[in-house]
Amino acid sequence: MKSVTGIFPSCGDAEKAIASLRSRGIADSQMTLLLPGTPEEEAREANALTTSDTEQPGMGKAMGGVVGVALGAAGGLSLGSMAAAALVPGVGPVMAVGLAGAAALGLLGGAAGVAAGNAIENASTHGLPKDEVFLYEDALRKGRSVLIVVTDPEKAEDVRALLQQSGAESIDAARHTWWIGLRNVEEEDYKAAGGDFSTEESVYRRGFEAALQPDNRDRSYEEAQQAMQKQLGEACQTECFRRGYERGRQYYAQLRGPGQKRAA
Repeated sequence: MKSVTGIFPSCGDAEKAIASLRSRGIADSQMTLLLPGTPEEEAREANALTTSDTEQPGMGKAMGGVVGVALGAAGGLSLGSMAAAALVPGVGPVMAVGLAGAAALGLLGGAAGVAAGNAIENASTHGLPKDEVFLYEDALRKGRSVLIVVTDPEKAEDVRALLQQSGAESIDAARHTWWIGLRNVEEEDYKAAGGDFSTEESVYRRGFEAALQPDNRDRSYEEAQQAMQKQLGEACQTECFRRGYERGRQYYAQLRGPGQKRAA
C-alpha cells in the first residue's frame, strides 16, 4: 500500500476531496483526516492540561468531549465512525477522523489522546510514512487540514491528481515551502561556522529532517546514529549531516516549547 497526502486550507476543502474520492471508489477505511485545534471553549479546557509521557488526570474527559466537537466541525464526517483527539507537543490540540486516526496521532506524538470507538487501538499504522510527520505538524500548526489516503500503488497517481484538482497542496510542495522558510537562517548559521552551504546543503538538510523523525526526537546524534546509518547510509556520519541534525533538534525544541515532553 502507498500513502498519498493532500494539505488543504480548511476542513471544508478536505471534505469536498473526500466526497470526490468516495465517488471514485476509495473507501472510508483508506482515509484519515487530521484537523487542527478545537472551538475556543474546548481549546481552553484542553490547553489547561499538561502534555507528558502519561495521560494526566482529566484528560480523558476533556479530549473525549473534543472528539464529538471534531465530528461536528467536520460536518458529520465519519470515515468509519472513528475519531481521536490529542494534545500534540509543538502543535496543540489535533483531531483525527478515520480508522488510522489513533495511529496518526501516535506518530505525531499525541499518544496520550483518547479514542472514540471500541476498535480504535487496533488502527493500522500501515501506509503512514514517518518521514512526513513533521510536515503534517507544520500544516496543522498553520491551521490547515491534512488528508491521508492509503491506496494501491497503481492507483496512487490518480489519487494524487484528484487531491490536487480539489485544491490540495502536495506533500512535496509542502516540504519545499517549509524548507524555503528556514533556509536563509540555516545558511547563515552554517556559513558563520565556516561551512560551505552551497555544496553541502542537501546533506545538511537530510540531517535536519532526520532529527524531526518520530523515532529520533529527544535522541542525541550519538543515540540515533546507528539506526540512521542503516536507513540513510554513510552520509549520516559526515560533519555537515551532524550539524544539520543538531540544528533540527534545536528547531524542534523551540517548537515544542519549555517544559513539554514528548508523549510516549
